[in-house]
Amino acid sequence: MDSGTLVADGFSRIQSTVAMAVDGLSLERATYRPDPDANSIAWLVWHLTRVQDDHVSELAGREQEWTTGGWNTRFGTSPDAANTGFGHTSQEVAGVVPDAVATLSEYHDVVYRRTLEYLTGINAEELGRIIDPSYDPPVSVGVRLVSVISDNIQHAGQARYVRGMVDRELGT
Repeated sequence: MDSGTLVADGFSRIQSTVAMAVDGLSLERATYRPDPDANSIAWLVWHLTRVQDDHVSELAGREQEWTTGGWNTRFGTSPDAANTGFGHTSQEVAGVVPDAVATLSEYHDVVYRRTLEYLTGINAEELGRIIDPSYDPPVSVGVRLVSVISDNIQHAGQARYVRGMVDRELGT
């Protein structure tokens, strides 16, 4: 198995977990928050997709789908490419509301396809390319990709957990 296939497998697991988290949800359920400071499924999926879009686009040397695809209007947020949700306040979390539940999957699927395009043919040289020398050890492309997979899978799992809460509290 080559490196690109291995990393792509990690991203495919995220995509399938996201699909399970949002499948069949109403917008009310997607934006449900177990308490006023908790994250909703919509915010979790939006955030993990924004992180993937931001980080992989940077590695690939291209603009983010967020900015080129006009997704901010469908999520009711600013077009700021730096807004990935990191450090969001409870109010900002509540403000991430897609125009439809399908928007969550659509944005994620487009970003996932773009990620796979970048990973096609990735090799050891690219994985070893240093992108941030300020750390000790310096951060390579491979380390960044593993970081994105780790972050994304945690948030996808959180979305599935909240989905279970929503289904129990509001009924399936």
